[in-house]
Amino acid sequence: MGQVLNLERSALYWRTRLGRATAVRYLDALSVALGPQGWRFVKFYGPAPIPLLRVYANGPGEVGIVVSALVVPGGRWAYHEARRGRGGYLGPCGDAESAAGVVGDILKHRMYPSTW
Repeated sequence: MGQVLNLERSALYWRTRLGRATAVRYLDALSVALGPQGWRFVKFYGPAPIPLLRVYANGPGEVGIVVSALVVPGGRWAYHEARRGRGGYLGPCGDAESAAGVVGDILKHRMYPSTW
């Protein structure tokens, strides 16, 4: 059983690495959805193995989240909080508006912890 899980993780990892253009397209869609909410973002699409989108708010204590687009089982893509990897699921890549709402809620909570 353990070998099957390792094989699946390895396959997901390589499909994510080889689908770089798809990941960039999904992260661009997320940045478009986040724009009207007033969040700032920086795109890290350079030579890194997996493209990343840093979403943040300026203020006395800068608050932010780094988002990646990863392949999930079933051949679909999903947004994840990069720091938490696959455990940081934020939403499916086909619904950038919903994922932008989740990212916005996380950032608001980090800025104002009593709002959760």
